[in-house]
Amino acid sequence: MKKRVYLIDDELLALEELKVLLLPFEDLEIVGFSDRVEQAIDDCNSLKPDLIFLDINMPGKDGFEFLESLEEVREVIFVTAYDQFAIKAFEVNALDYLLKPLNPKRLAEAIQRFRAKSQSSENLTEERLSADKKIFIKDGEKCHFVPVSKIFLLESVGNYVRVFYENQQPLLHKSLTYLEQKLPEELFFRANRQYMFNLDFIDKIEPYFNSTLLIVMKSGHKIDLSQRQSAKFREITGV
Repeated sequence: MKKRVYLIDDELLALEELKVLLLPFEDLEIVGFSDRVEQAIDDCNSLKPDLIFLDINMPGKDGFEFLESLEEVREVIFVTAYDQFAIKAFEVNALDYLLKPLNPKRLAEAIQRFRAKSQSSENLTEERLSADKKIFIKDGEKCHFVPVSKIFLLESVGNYVRVFYENQQPLLHKSLTYLEQKLPEELFFRANRQYMFNLDFIDKIEPYFNSTLLIVMKSGHKIDLSQRQSAKFREITGV
């Protein structure tokens, strides 16, 4: 099955060049492109591409603000003329950071990285942990054997995830997307790019702005859901 790709760049010539460079990759299908960030946000929230090629310096919102506006996490390869944003790009778990003018060899390497991660994710999806299992976390000098059922919140922190259980908050060197694919989907709900929570530890659900929901955890944490995620949460829980 082909992977769905979306392209974002405020320079139309750059978009055309990228489309041409992607033609040899027959396992990729370009499902959309835009030179306007707001249009791209709407498109990506609707089309749900597997991979986004994203410029950084754009009018209105930059590439990082674009990612914050997405309702679900997507794999991203940055394509930009500026090298000073590389560290920040990898802090948001970008697959790669390509400089213009694009080098076809570097592009192929980035796409191969995407293919490998996609295959790994597909394998992980088939190997979900059950609620009665434990996960091992080594946080500095401390080791934790954490029952999956006792994890009430997970927070993305750069290349780590902070795991909240009982009165502990160890850091796990994995991505939130990785854990989303490993933990039981009937128990954990991905709220946004930053948080995933355990449905069993919800204290109350409050109506929020524009038909959205505010989730209040028993721990006191408050997590607001986007309209799309609020609708998904209602569908799953019957709220």
